[in-house]
Amino acid sequence: MVQPKAGGWICWNVNQGTQGPENPDSLPHRDAIEKLFPDAIRMRFEDIQQNNDIVQSLAAFQKYGNDQIPLAPNTGRVNQQRGGGFFSGVLTALTGVAVVLLVYHWSSRESEHDLLVHKAVAKWTAEEVVLWLEQLGPWASLYRDRFLSERVNGRLLLTLTEEEFARAPYTIENGSHRRAILMELERVKALGVKPPQNLWEYKAVNPGRSLFLLYALKSSPRLGLLYLYLFDYTDTFLPFIHTICPLQEDSSEEDIIAKLLDLREPTWKQWREFLVKYSFLPYQLIAEFAWDWLEVHYWTSRFLIVNAMLLSVLELFSFWRIWSRSELKTVPQRMWSHFWKVSTQGLFVAMFWPLIPQFVCNCLFYWALYFNPIINIDLVVKEVRRLETQVL
Repeated sequence: MVQPKAGGWICWNVNQGTQGPENPDSLPHRDAIEKLFPDAIRMRFEDIQQNNDIVQSLAAFQKYGNDQIPLAPNTGRVNQQRGGGFFSGVLTALTGVAVVLLVYHWSSRESEHDLLVHKAVAKWTAEEVVLWLEQLGPWASLYRDRFLSERVNGRLLLTLTEEEFARAPYTIENGSHRRAILMELERVKALGVKPPQNLWEYKAVNPGRSLFLLYALKSSPRLGLLYLYLFDYTDTFLPFIHTICPLQEDSSEEDIIAKLLDLREPTWKQWREFLVKYSFLPYQLIAEFAWDWLEVHYWTSRFLIVNAMLLSVLELFSFWRIWSRSELKTVPQRMWSHFWKVSTQGLFVAMFWPLIPQFVCNCLFYWALYFNPIINIDLVVKEVRRLETQVL
């Protein structure tokens, strides 16, 4: 029998009959047991060698113990950090990017109270009318100078008709462009203010709902989308499903405009595509929606896409854990517990929402938006290492 090495855990390699490192204080006890019960120990070794599950468990235990032991006394810290050093560096770099992005966003973005979503259209200046026009799409920049030269303010904008848009000095010859402007103008007239057209404007108009949706789509995307279908169908769910499940794959510029402004009922083909992704890859729906907004939210969309990919991986690990442990019978109970937990949390937040300071809400919102992907990277790495240990 090979003499034990100093320091660490006891773990026999049953395939080779060797021992891993162990605590020197246990040596007298082990030697005494070996001398008193040699036959029992030999029989136990044979039983272990015939059990593949125990052999694999001991091999994984041995590997874990070896990973925790430094090669030399002076290199302990270096070896201990060798495995996680790279990932720690990646997480640190991503955290720095998130902090810089957050500071830049807070310092450069105008106050939420100054956004057009809070200002009556009749009080818009000529510059604000042009800003509203340009946000309709890249095509609207063709008519920027014409509106500026006529000094079209909010009051004048409300009086314009399709015939006037078609004639000089505006001369909007493209019929799709005229219809898009008129459709958006009708929405402005109905609301009295500019409707939200990006993430920050939606957050300014609906601070509570935006925070709720961000956390709901992260922790329970299926329930979050079900909430949108039941309680926010026209304003949020219809634009969402038309964006991620368009009618045509190769859409022209006019088709894209129509897709963004068209709120018709989805077709059966759109519902079929949506339900398949909703059932098996719900986070992919969020990633596809964020992908469509890359030009508007360059970095924020990328954080959302990465986070959706990581959450998909974590969900696959959860399913794999349930399958490997033969716990499929517990799935209905787990689903009910999750539903009850999410519903209770949502009700609790809704009850105490008026008491929560806006600063706290903003912190929670930006934390979920920019820092959760960094946390999820670390969780994925841990799951991969745990799976590697189980396989061994």
